[in-house]
Amino acid sequence: MATVGYARVSTNGQSLDTQLEALSGCEKIFREKISGAKDDRPELHALLDFVREGDVVQVTKLDRLARNTRHLLEVSEYLQVKGVALNILNIGINTATPTGKLMLTMIGAIATFEREMMLERQAEGIALAKQKGKYTGRKATARIKTKEIIDLVEKGLSKAEISRQLGIGITSIYRVIRANRPDLLGNGL
Repeated sequence: MATVGYARVSTNGQSLDTQLEALSGCEKIFREKISGAKDDRPELHALLDFVREGDVVQVTKLDRLARNTRHLLEVSEYLQVKGVALNILNIGINTATPTGKLMLTMIGAIATFEREMMLERQAEGIALAKQKGKYTGRKATARIKTKEIIDLVEKGLSKAEISRQLGIGITSIYRVIRANRPDLLGNGL
């Protein structure tokens, strides 16, 4: 019987440290930096393959594990069939008990509802701002040619100068370089 942890953040810029500290008692921890909205989460799939009957999977929060109630219930049912308990630390739910299973379903439904309401309010706010002409959205890095950014880095321009010259944010420059030419990160980046 092993306690296996799962830690996830949505972007590379976020830190797993807080979750890893909370999961420090686990024998093995699967970790990934990937959006929860993506179906392809290799470390989650690896964890699900790894666990055996009698194991306990620990996560710090529900939203680190599942993207919505349906996904949560699928993961929970899969673990249950394998004889594996799920322990969500921040709300003290453990599916090894009938009450824990009931609470997990209810909390998952509430979390999904809350997220959908937030997205609805966000969309309404954006629509209103667009009507008033106050919302232009963020500049899409895709509009800037990746080659142009890479050429400027290779010429030795600083990230601040590239940002000014191309009218894009410094984070966008990092994103393009990390995705296409990580070997250039030492060039003033």
